[in-house]
Amino acid sequence: MKDAIDYSLYLVTDSTEAILGSRDLVDVVEQALLGGVTIVQYRDKISDTGLLISTAKKLHEKCKAYNIPLLINDRVDIALAVGCEGVHLGQDDMNVSEARRILGQDAIIGATVSSIFEARIAVSRGADYLGIGTLYATNTKKNTKDIIGINGIRKILHFLDTADDASKKVKTVCIGSVNASNLQRIIHQLHAPSSPSITPKAIDGAAIVSAIIGAPDPKAASAHLSKLLHSSPPFKSRSTAPHFWLENNSDEIAHVLAQAEKATQSVRSTTPLSHNMTNLVVQNFAANVALAVGASPIMANYAAEASDLAAFGGALVVNMGTVTPDGLANYKQAIATYNLAGGPVVLDPVGAGATSVRRAALSEVMDVGYFDLIKGNEREILAVARASGFAVDDTSQQRGVDSGTALFSTKQRAYIVSRLALRERNVVLMTGATDLISDGIRTYAISNGHAYLGMITGSGCTLGTTLSAYLAANQGDKLLAAVAGLLHYEIAAEYAAHREDVKGPGTFVPAFIDELYVRGLGVAGGTSGWEGRARVECVKDVGDEGLLKED
Repeated sequence: MKDAIDYSLYLVTDSTEAILGSRDLVDVVEQALLGGVTIVQYRDKISDTGLLISTAKKLHEKCKAYNIPLLINDRVDIALAVGCEGVHLGQDDMNVSEARRILGQDAIIGATVSSIFEARIAVSRGADYLGIGTLYATNTKKNTKDIIGINGIRKILHFLDTADDASKKVKTVCIGSVNASNLQRIIHQLHAPSSPSITPKAIDGAAIVSAIIGAPDPKAASAHLSKLLHSSPPFKSRSTAPHFWLENNSDEIAHVLAQAEKATQSVRSTTPLSHNMTNLVVQNFAANVALAVGASPIMANYAAEASDLAAFGGALVVNMGTVTPDGLANYKQAIATYNLAGGPVVLDPVGAGATSVRRAALSEVMDVGYFDLIKGNEREILAVARASGFAVDDTSQQRGVDSGTALFSTKQRAYIVSRLALRERNVVLMTGATDLISDGIRTYAISNGHAYLGMITGSGCTLGTTLSAYLAANQGDKLLAAVAGLLHYEIAAEYAAHREDVKGPGTFVPAFIDELYVRGLGVAGGTSGWEGRARVECVKDVGDEGLLKED
C-alpha cells in the first residue's frame, strides 16, 4: 500500500557526466539499493524518449528485485510505458490531478513545492508526498526558483500540520544539497515543536543526489546515509534529555544548585578546551576568564584549525562581534566541524539586530548550523527569533551591542526564550537585570550579577566563553550546565564589586578575574558553594504571550 512507502532515503538520479562520470547509471543505482535506498526517482532532462524508456525499464527491474518503488521525474508517458510505481512532478510539469487521472489511484505521485501556496495546491490535487525545497543551493538542479532554507521548510511543515487531514497525512521529503555532513542536523532542525506537549509534523525523508550518484562507492555512501538517518546526531547523543521539572519548587532549586556545584567541579577537574572565535577587542579578556574558571582557552578564528581542535573534546564559542565575509565563512566551517564532532557550540550574536549585514549573517549561520546554546540581550534574542522564522511583535531597533531599555516583562521574556529554545531544540539565554534561561521545558530566572558588568567591554563575550567551558565539561543536561556557568560568572562579579579595592569599572576587571578563580576553587574543593548567594527562581506555566508568530 502507498501509505507504507518508506521515503527516508530517497535517491534522485543524475545522468550528467559531472555527477555520474563514465559509470553506468543502472549499476550505480543497484549499488545504492544494496546500501539501503528506500525509493528511487529517475531524473534525466537530456536523453531522448527512447533512451529514457530503455533506461527506466532496466532501473525498474532492479528496483523490483529489491521491492523498492521507482518514480519517473516529470514524464507521465515514460511511467506509463515502463509500468513503474509513479511520477514526481515539478511546478512546470503536468499537474497532479491530470497525472492521477492518467496513472490511476494506485500510482505514487509526488510534487515539488517551495511555498505554502504550492503545498496547498499539491495536496488538494491529491499528491501522495511533497518534495520540499530547495533547501540549499545545488549544482544538480539548474531551474531552482527559490532557496528556502530550513525556515522555509519549517513554515510549510507547520502549515501542513495545522491544515486539513489530507495535509497532515501527506508525506514530505526535503531536497537541496543534502549529504552526510548535514543530514542529521537538517532532520534535527526540521523537528521544531510548537509546544512541549505536541509532536510536530516532521520531515519523512531526504532526497539525495550527488552524495550517492557521485560517490566513488554508492553502496557504502547509501549505507552510511541510512545509518545516519537512524541514529542521533553527535551533538544530541551525549545529552541526557528529556528533562522535566521536579514537583516542588524548593526541591527543584536545590537540585539546580547541587548540579551547579558538581558542574563547577567538573570544569576544574577536566580543564576543557574553550575554542573562541571572537573579536580582537576581547580576546585577551576572554582568555583570562577561561583560565580563571578552569578552562583551557584558544583564540582561533581560522576555521581550518577547527577539525584538530574539535578532537580535543572541548566547545566552540562563536562571537559575531566583528562580521566580515571571511569571518562568516570561517564561522560556518567551524560550526559544521563541531556539529559533526559532537562538541558543544555557543552562539553570541553580538549586535545582531543593529544592521542588515549582521541580521543576514545571523540567518546564514543559523540556517547551516546547530547551536547548543544561544545567548544575548533582549534585542539580540529577538533578532535570533526572526532568524529562526518567527515574526516578532516588536518595533525596536538595536543601535549597537548595548542592551538598551528593557522591552518586555519577565513573563514575556520567559515566553520568548522558552518558545525559541523549543523551536531550536537547544538552550536560550536572554541576559538582563534578571536573566531568563530555558531549554523549552524548564525556564529559570536568575537575578545575580552586578551593574559593573554592563560598564566594561566584553562582559557578555566572556560570559559566552565561560558557558562554553561549562557545556564542554558537562554534556548531559545542557540547561543545568549553562545555569552553573552563569551562576559562577555572576556571583563572582558580586564578590568582586564589593571588595574594598574595587572603586569602579577599572578596578573591577582584575578583581573579577580573581574572584572567578577563587570562587571556582572554593566550590571545586568543597569549601564553599552557591547556596545562599544564588538567586534562582523557577518560571513555570509560561503562557503564550503572543509575541512570536509563525512568519
